[in-house]
Amino acid sequence: MSSLLWLRLCVLPACTWVRWLTLAFLCGTMAPLPAAAQFRNRTRKPATARPPVAAALTADPPAVLQKLVQASTLVNQFKDSEALAVYQEVLKTNPTHYLALWQAAVLSVKIGARYSDETRKAAYFDAGRQYGDRALLLRPEGGESNFAVALALFNQATLYKAGARLKAFDDLRSHVYLATQNRPDLPQAWQLLGRWQYRVAHYNLLERVYSNLVLGGVPSGGDSRKAMEALEKARSLAPTNLQFCYDLARMYQYQGRRRLAIQTLRDAEKISPITSEDLVISRLCRQMLPPLLRADAQRQKRLTSLERKNADPDKVPVNSSVSK
Repeated sequence: MSSLLWLRLCVLPACTWVRWLTLAFLCGTMAPLPAAAQFRNRTRKPATARPPVAAALTADPPAVLQKLVQASTLVNQFKDSEALAVYQEVLKTNPTHYLALWQAAVLSVKIGARYSDETRKAAYFDAGRQYGDRALLLRPEGGESNFAVALALFNQATLYKAGARLKAFDDLRSHVYLATQNRPDLPQAWQLLGRWQYRVAHYNLLERVYSNLVLGGVPSGGDSRKAMEALEKARSLAPTNLQFCYDLARMYQYQGRRRLAIQTLRDAEKISPITSEDLVISRLCRQMLPPLLRADAQRQKRLTSLERKNADPDKVPVNSSVSK
């Protein structure tokens, strides 16, 4: 280093030196952590330099392929716990297996959502978040990894207090958009996007104030119409999914689109439940339908009465007194 450059550095203010040293410390200590993705700024692009992932990109050996096929079969048979165990076996052999990581994340969240005990929920959601973060380190722009992280964040938010919940909704924005952008064929990603958009669009006054004061603003993208479009996209990709029907019917109902809600619920009646969860959702759909039908019938009755009234000629009262 030249003497002139060294002299210029020496005369820098102390605050500048503190900033540089702090930045160097953070880069040296936080980068290797698997959960470092959660500390990224929302508007900052993911770093291009990542740990070597050659093991995740090479062809899987026959034993691993057999386990992957086994896990996929178990998922199709709705045996999520058994499938998760198989993916965990794959990760013991290859900790950087991308497919096993994001599938383990999704399965962990699905299993945790079935528990009523918040401690067990939190344990599964945290495990799902860890799997998702590891997948995100391998492929920062991957649709599957971003979906896994967004799904874990969205479910973790249900257990948080108000401030942490709003922070989680803010953090998952980029993930849910990357998921639908890079995996547009994944219906669950569109469902999650629709749920997030609808939730953000209906922040109450306190939530908006907190977001503006603490989080730098309400996340952009919250819109009821776009949320319904996202749910419609998910349903078009998986028309026999009862959860999509239920979510979409509720949005239609809340937005005053009663006819669309009724049609969606009638379509749901034609879908045969497969799992116990499907059975619960099917019952919820059937419970929603009668009040909507009654409200629609009353509306039609009022419209018919109004039309008949407008169709009658105006009756002018006859004045009995005739001026001469």
